[in-house]
Amino acid sequence: MKLSGTAAIISGGASGLGEAAARALAAAGSTVLVADLNEERGKAVAAETGGEFVKTDVADEASVAAAVAAAAGHGVPLRVVVNCAGIGWAERTVNRDGSPHSLASFRKVIDINLIGTFNLMRIAAAAIARTDPVDGDGQRGVVINTASIAGIEGQTGQLAYSASKGGIIGMTLPAARDLAAIGVRVNTICPGIIDTPIYGTGPASEEFKARLAAPVVFPKRMGTAAEFAALARSLIENDYMNGEVIRFDGGIRFQPK
Repeated sequence: MKLSGTAAIISGGASGLGEAAARALAAAGSTVLVADLNEERGKAVAAETGGEFVKTDVADEASVAAAVAAAAGHGVPLRVVVNCAGIGWAERTVNRDGSPHSLASFRKVIDINLIGTFNLMRIAAAAIARTDPVDGDGQRGVVINTASIAGIEGQTGQLAYSASKGGIIGMTLPAARDLAAIGVRVNTICPGIIDTPIYGTGPASEEFKARLAAPVVFPKRMGTAAEFAALARSLIENDYMNGEVIRFDGGIRFQPK
């Protein structure tokens, strides 16, 4: 599907993978809506890409509905959803001090990562369904969800995060089958170790990132947000990619720790 002359909504678009996706889609001619809680960075990214920022809590129905309505009101049809909003969490099922995993933190991760992804996908897909098809196949739009290889082979202490990302992976094919009726494709990207601002800067940060990248098969480095964005764009533009879960990890396989 061609991106030029379309609108796209990107959750988590103020930084990291979402920011890179927003910039890549804007460069391809899409009008982007940056949906994020970070107003300062979100407004900056929107200004630099010629798009719009809407402060958005992905786990809140009204907040997402408002963002989707704004994206659908740009004067060009809403065709693309890229779900990048998410948080990490590290905690064992039973901690070293004998206490159980916090239920509140588990729920928070599920609410943002899994329910937030579903929330934007369902509301945006309903808006996309009201547009005209773009081709003879009846295609109207594309959803790109972001999971993680932790959803496939999570490590020690990744219960909440792996459960949330595994849930996104599990939604992929059922969502693709559901949304086929309205001409919307759904694919999920599972990143591995990606170099984003979350790791900070400086010698200590570089040493830590080098340890993280050590198990990567090839190339022997962390992935980049720009490479993620390029993959997202290619999945949008390739009309035969649907219902797929794609590892984006340089061949790494997580060990237990």
